[in-house]
Amino acid sequence: MSENVIHHTRVAAGYKATLSNPRTSEAAKQHARNELKELERYNTDTLKDEHNNRVLGGFKATLSNPNTSGAAKAHAVEILQSAGVEVEHGDSNEGGDNINHVLGGYKATLHNPHTSKEAKERARDVLQSSGAL
Repeated sequence: MSENVIHHTRVAAGYKATLSNPRTSEAAKQHARNELKELERYNTDTLKDEHNNRVLGGFKATLSNPNTSGAAKAHAVEILQSAGVEVEHGDSNEGGDNINHVLGGYKATLHNPHTSKEAKERARDVLQSSGAL
């Protein structure tokens, strides 16, 4: 957990103590309730952001891992680009030429008469996002 989240957790503990203290005025307790609601909203958003950043970092690591398959790298490129992360063309090609095979499979999907419309749309999206179409 980041220091910021830990700080807010400790502040929240203080407000909770205020709520359980019988010597605290009703105005102070109401203020503590309001602040706890704000902190709860902040902590939820912050934790989601931290989690998303770690997930995207994992996808970026996939691109530079030489033991990762081309399909996994193509998927990582797709996820990163959909999240608005710029991916250099060289990043997805590191570690092997399997990405070319994966893109070739997507191209074949476009020409296969037995492939569903949804699969063709997805293949077209992947090819366009990777610059292969």
